[in-house]
Amino acid sequence: MSRTVTRSAQSTTNGLVPPTRAATGGVRVLAVGGESGPGPLQSLRQWAPDLGIDLEWAADLPRATRLLAGGHWDLVLAVLGDRSDEELTWWVDALRAAHGGTRLIALADRPSMGLALRAEKLGVLDLLALPLKREALATALARVRSAATEVALPLPPGEGDTEDHYALVGQSPAMLEVYKVMARVASSTATVLILGESGTGKEVVARTIHQHGPAATGPFVAVNCAAIPENLLESELFGHEKGAFTGAVARKIGRFEQAGGGTLFLDEIADMSLALQAKILRAVQEREIERVGGGESIPVTVRLIAATNRNLQEAITQGRFREDLYYRLAVVTIQLPRLVDRGDDLLLLIGHFARLFGARYRKAIDALSDRALELLRNHQWVGNVRELRNVIERAAIVVSDGTLRSEHLPDELRAEEPGVPDHTSGALPTLAEAEARHIARVLSHTGGQIGAAAEVLGIHRNTLTRKMKEYGL
Repeated sequence: MSRTVTRSAQSTTNGLVPPTRAATGGVRVLAVGGESGPGPLQSLRQWAPDLGIDLEWAADLPRATRLLAGGHWDLVLAVLGDRSDEELTWWVDALRAAHGGTRLIALADRPSMGLALRAEKLGVLDLLALPLKREALATALARVRSAATEVALPLPPGEGDTEDHYALVGQSPAMLEVYKVMARVASSTATVLILGESGTGKEVVARTIHQHGPAATGPFVAVNCAAIPENLLESELFGHEKGAFTGAVARKIGRFEQAGGGTLFLDEIADMSLALQAKILRAVQEREIERVGGGESIPVTVRLIAATNRNLQEAITQGRFREDLYYRLAVVTIQLPRLVDRGDDLLLLIGHFARLFGARYRKAIDALSDRALELLRNHQWVGNVRELRNVIERAAIVVSDGTLRSEHLPDELRAEEPGVPDHTSGALPTLAEAEARHIARVLSHTGGQIGAAAEVLGIHRNTLTRKMKEYGL
């Protein structure tokens, strides 16, 4: 990957970030504390030498406007008044007009959720509460210095339609083998079993096989078996008759019938009970089903594609999965690689998601900084492509100038960089705080998939759900 990126960077000299004073350590800061002078920012005078700040004061907006026009500033600290929303917009517009690289930290007596959302949307570096804390300022200065040293590398050209949410992106040898098997099986009606860790793209592969198969004109119906309670899953798959159980006030058509003439995708099939596995086996063998509470056999014409992130051979040995069902499902087996095993595909996927979410949020994202790329490459990607997708979407939301930088990445990724302190907390956390943060981090890795997160944490999904409610996650 490094050779590809270096070659791209050399071919687009205009994409390089020009060196600034901040890149060499000194940060030129303009502080606007209101008409009465420094006021709530008075402590800045004491902090400036130790923090490496070249500080200038502006008592009011007219003087601040003149100073902005007169030279380059790395950072503006602005105290917001009573009309905070309007003032925030004014500052962002003024900085863009004066110097596109100047960052803004807005300070308010009582920052609200609405003001925080507004600041995030406008691309403000940070919104801090008054009185200003030295640690918070030091963290912001570190972000300014880091961004000043980052080099913008052009993203690779896109593959396919950026509006295609289910596009298969990648050119690695591991994915090429996947493509070959998909090409062989797509034109048939054979049952397919897709294996791979959570977030590797099992549903994307299933949709692609459907779209290129004889049932392409029919529906594609996806069911996540792990997301539906066991007592409801049978009714969800096979439907039920009126009065079959308490609450069954009308006949319900199940997913097998809904997928008639098309494809039924059963994700996380290893999570269903042995009793329900037996009914799936009958449906596959006999090509017919029975609704819950009904005695009539209903023929179904549907292509079945199943998927799981579990080791089915191990589950069979442990008596948790039927061996006869396994052989019925595994007519053709596709093993999806982990993201960390796909090499240069990482950069292609970053480019694809940057264009996808750039179009969604109306931003032209065409570059990635060298430090952001290094952080993304060194990350373990427990949640695979789904986790990467979530990370790039989050970055696309907060980016303001078309280049994804390290500051746009989640805290947990930036904390992985050697020598970078974790500023997410000051004092040592309590046990509950540490547990809440760890659960939040694992959920981020798994793209919010509770079942996968519970497996990583080694606890039951019901326990995880309870803890999420307890911690407000």
